[in-house]
Amino acid sequence: MCYFEQTRWSCGYWKWGNFRQQCNKEYRTGETCGLKLVYDTKYHAGTCKLCDQIKKKDRRVTKMEQDIERWKREGNRRATIEKTERDIQEISLQISEIWGQHQDRQNTIN
Repeated sequence: MCYFEQTRWSCGYWKWGNFRQQCNKEYRTGETCGLKLVYDTKYHAGTCKLCDQIKKKDRRVTKMEQDIERWKREGNRRATIEKTERDIQEISLQISEIWGQHQDRQNTIN
């Protein structure tokens, strides 16, 4: 049960920080027992890296959807529309994977 710093964002995501204090169970210098306890939590008001990635991908999907609407009005862009729709599906899958990672991390400490 060694003590580590923790960083926590407003969205609930967190990560372990630096080692701070050794526990009584570990007697070797520089070694940790393997169990992590929170020594201190630093709160960040901004969003985490995963939320930033999700926002970027959401903006990209929105742009692609607007492009598809414009291309449908213009006509004669069937192949481009189909490719962009496949790209939207891939990006949506990536967003759901990132969101799943985010949720897993939130649920491990709560």
